[in-house]
Amino acid sequence: MLKFIKHNMDTISGIEVYPIISLLIFFIFFVSLYTWVYTYKKDKINEMSNLPFSDNDNDNQ
Repeated sequence: MLKFIKHNMDTISGIEVYPIISLLIFFIFFVSLYTWVYTYKKDKINEMSNLPFSDNDNDNQ
């Protein structure tokens, strides 16, 4: 079955750029996600992690 797909892909001109683009998008996304998580402030993380335990009744109204 792979030979049928491979034959069809050979006939498309410029198809060799799509795997490179998808790899770049994948790599850039995860590098930027890692950078965002690494530079996130610890105070904000602690504040968000304590939100379920807060006794704030304004959220229920």
